[in-house]
Amino acid sequence: MADPEPTFRKIAMLLDASQSQLVLVDYQSRLMPAIFENTLVLANALRLAQLARLMEVPVWGTEQNPSRLGENAPEIRVLCDQTLSKMQFSGVEEGLGEWLRPPAKPVAGNARSLPKHLQKPAAQGDERNTIVLAGCEAHVCLLQTALDLLEDEFEVWVVTDACSSRTERNRDAAFDRLAGAGVELVTTEMVAFEWLRSAEHPAFKAAQALIK
Repeated sequence: MADPEPTFRKIAMLLDASQSQLVLVDYQSRLMPAIFENTLVLANALRLAQLARLMEVPVWGTEQNPSRLGENAPEIRVLCDQTLSKMQFSGVEEGLGEWLRPPAKPVAGNARSLPKHLQKPAAQGDERNTIVLAGCEAHVCLLQTALDLLEDEFEVWVVTDACSSRTERNRDAAFDRLAGAGVELVTTEMVAFEWLRSAEHPAFKAAQALIK
C-alpha cells in the first residue's frame, strides 16, 4: 500500500507593522445605514485607521460609484493617504494593486549602458506585501478585492469585526470563502496587538486608549 501523500500546513505568523498596509473598502454614506451592525463596523474601521497612523502603516480607501453611494465617512476619509473611486467591485481591477506595490527603482549609474543581459534586475521600492483589509459589503467588493490581491501575490488579512454586509448570512458566507482561499481572518484587537508586539512600544498607551 502506497504511503499517503504529505499534507502541507500553512505556517502561522504574526502581522508586522513595517510590512503592512491597510485598505478600507467602501464605508460610504448611503451604504452604511443598510449594513448589519453598521455602528460597530464603522467604529472598528476608524480604530484600524487610527492605529495604522500611530504605527506608520499606510492607509488607503476605496469608494464604489461614489456619485450614487456617496463618499466614505469623513472620519475615515481624512485618515487615508488616498481614496480610489471605482466602478468595478474589485479595487484591484481599477488600479489598487499599483498603489500598494511601489514602482521599481531605476537602474543607477553606468549600469544602464550595459547590455540588458548583464544588467541587474531593477530593485523594487520599499515593499509592504501584507495587506490588512476591511470593508463593505463583505461578500461583494471586499471579497472580490481580497481574492484579486491574493492572485497578485499579496498576503491578505481580513479584519472580521470591521467588515459586514446588508445581511449577516452574506457576511458569514464571505468569511467562509475567504478562509478557504487562504486569507487570514483576524479582529481589530488582534491587528493592534500584533502591530505593537510589546507593551514597551512607543505607541502602546495611545493604541490601548483606542482599543478601550
